[in-house]
Amino acid sequence: MPEAFILFKTEPSHEREVYLNLLDDQFVVEVHALYGEFDLLSHVSADDSKTLTDLLLTKYRQIPGVKETRTLIAV
Repeated sequence: MPEAFILFKTEPSHEREVYLNLLDDQFVVEVHALYGEFDLLSHVSADDSKTLTDLLLTKYRQIPGVKETRTLIAV
């Protein structure tokens, strides 16, 4: 199962909204709030690489309140 860690920068005061949106996603294993350059960290596990790519490109970047993401693919 392909896995990734995604760092999120959110619009000011949208951290909670994005956090709750991620918690409701079936592919999200865990979500953590952060202090520093990024606001949230999520651990995602998908069934295959294509699904992971689709999630990263079309779903997580489109969550309202997300300003920027940085993805780390686990090997």
